[in-house]
Amino acid sequence: MELTEIKKFIATNNIKPDDFIYHTWRDIEEDGVSKGKIRILVLKKDNIARTEFICPSCGKHGYKEKEWERPFSIKCDCGNTIKVPKLKDQAKREMKSRKD
Repeated sequence: MELTEIKKFIATNNIKPDDFIYHTWRDIEEDGVSKGKIRILVLKKDNIARTEFICPSCGKHGYKEKEWERPFSIKCDCGNTIKVPKLKDQAKREMKSRKD
């Protein structure tokens, strides 16, 4: 399953890089295996995090909007809290898995 809601939102609203303050699209991994995905887009004009995800716990595709704040997390309807993986931590895990 792919994340398409934010892609449609960007195209429909002609969003440009200067329009947002935060945008990320990451895999959520466990033991080097992708278990889910998260994509977040926050526009300067409203500070709302448009969040699309595939829950690593239940596999459900979801889309939610809430005020942007750090640290950011969103709850899936199954009750699982989804956090944005830190790139630094993800890079460390990848380096370790290559050494093993």
